Amino acid sequence: MITRKPWQPIRVKEARAFLKRDDVLIVDVRDPATFANGHIPEAQNVSIANLAAVIHTAPRDLPILVYCYHGYASQEYAQIFVDFRFQEVYSLEGGYEAWLKQGALPERLARWLVENDFPADDPNAPIANRTTPLMKAAHLAAQAAVLDLIEAGANLDARNADGNTALWLACVSGDLSVVSALIEAGADIDNLNDNHATALMYAASSGKADMVERLLAAGANTCLATLDGFTALDMAATAECLRLLRAPRRRLGPVLA
Repeated sequence: MITRKPWQPIRVKEARAFLKRDDVLIVDVRDPATFANGHIPEAQNVSIANLAAVIHTAPRDLPILVYCYHGYASQEYAQIFVDFRFQEVYSLEGGYEAWLKQGALPERLARWLVENDFPADDPNAPIANRTTPLMKAAHLAAQAAVLDLIEAGANLDARNADGNTALWLACVSGDLSVVSALIEAGADIDNLNDNHATALMYAASSGKADMVERLLAAGANTCLATLDGFTALDMAATAECLRLLRAPRRRLGPVLA
């Protein structure tokens, strides 16, 4: 007689570590509409209607994580998998509600992170050049990802290897909506990179008058200078940028003695 292990409860923290494995079948037993609104990345929506197909096609040594709304229905499904001789079956304690409460990211954001070479569960994990997800999303002008990352608590003022932030990279992309989203979220407008250049200086030197206007309206400091002593006004590449920078300023920066 074959002795089968009973299903095992698993907490969110352990589940997140467990799901880093490549061979896990994630089973979401909530209703399809709720599943469509958000679920654990790579999860498969399973109900009584398609349970038999899953059971008959999945290898018996495949690890399985089952979750529901609050952690009750998943226990019944986990028992069914055990009864069909699956050897490693877990039921998520607290269900998807607990998963969300303990910092798991929304499916859309997790998918974007993976597609762009970041871990699926960390909105601040850096890659090459100390580039964070928010920096890359800003550089790509990926507005939805930028908003999702802001909502997920991404560090607005993280600096890459050159000392630039997501706001600088948003100015590079030229997407005014992304620049505005970062400003409205509270990004540091006057961050000095390794050369002591600011986003305003970059926008002025690139002739991006709309960016200059938005940064000035948000209170960007026009008196800051690079290590070489150049201000945004010195760097202005177009007549329109010059006009904006010479107009009455909303913020004058430090008073010089």
